[in-house]
Amino acid sequence: MKKYKIGYTTGVYDLFHIGHLNIIKNAKEMCDYLIVGVSMDEVVKTYKHKIPIIPYEERFAIIEAIKYVDEVVPQTSMDKFEAWKKYKFDAIFHGDDWKGSDMYNEIEKKLKSVGCDMVFLPHTDGTSSTMITEILHKLREDKQN
Repeated sequence: MKKYKIGYTTGVYDLFHIGHLNIIKNAKEMCDYLIVGVSMDEVVKTYKHKIPIIPYEERFAIIEAIKYVDEVVPQTSMDKFEAWKKYKFDAIFHGDDWKGSDMYNEIEKKLKSVGCDMVFLPHTDGTSSTMITEILHKLREDKQN
């Protein structure tokens, strides 16, 4: 039996890579049912100040096709407590690159008050959507010059 009945994780999942898959796979190993929230373009724009390269509908379809995912939902807000109210998960999973941040310390405190655990999973070194995007922009610049 797994540690948690219902788990939840979220992400933009733009330019999907092995780090994204590792978080999802590791989260599923710890729960019976995994819900994955995919950030809508409008949400990404509010905190990253950019629109994802891959449209929301396509990112949603990619996550939906992953065998570790039981349910895909739109992430319409960065408010994880609002998500908990809707989905009543036992644990929320996130990459440990956010561990100790003011934002996640506050989220962890709020979720703990309703019996929900915050589980930080190892960040995959060596790859990130930001890195991939920077390489693509550099290639585009080099091609134009």
